[in-house]
Amino acid sequence: MSDKKIAMIIAPVDFQDTEFKVPYEYFEKHGATVDVYSTRTGPAKGTFGTMFMVDSSLTGLHVEDYDAIVYIGGSGTPIVRADNHSIKIAQEAFEKGKVIGAICWSPTILAKAGILKGRNATVWNGDDDEFNMTTPEYLTEQGAKYTGKPVTIDGKIITADGPSSAQGYAEAIWKALNG
Repeated sequence: MSDKKIAMIIAPVDFQDTEFKVPYEYFEKHGATVDVYSTRTGPAKGTFGTMFMVDSSLTGLHVEDYDAIVYIGGSGTPIVRADNHSIKIAQEAFEKGKVIGAICWSPTILAKAGILKGRNATVWNGDDDEFNMTTPEYLTEQGAKYTGKPVTIDGKIITADGPSSAQGYAEAIWKALNG
């Protein structure tokens, strides 16, 4: 049994099902306590129909209670990115030296929080209408060194590019948590 506590953050709608399920099940299988947060409580629905009952909103997430903060991507990512609590959580987790994960579109949340400056990171490569540029261009504009790799580890920050990297993402986070 592990004593690790992980907070996973998903969008209330259109979170990426595989990116959520694979790490969630991996962490639980390895004995971690996993709490799931979103911008609101109640049922959250993945792009492909996965339902998850979210008991806690981001306003109730206390970074000091967790060893890792793990952001899940999907087309609902802009909802999470627009929530100021999401940005503050990333900044606080960084300041406190927590393991931070972001997959798919969600590394743009870390970029917006300013914690990818000078760091290697990857992201799903697509258009981001909010910033009127591609996601790698946004990361680069925010000071990150875009790698284009499936999974990128830079210290305690782990980023991944999408569903096909979900297993590697989970494993990299777990390794970072367990030295």
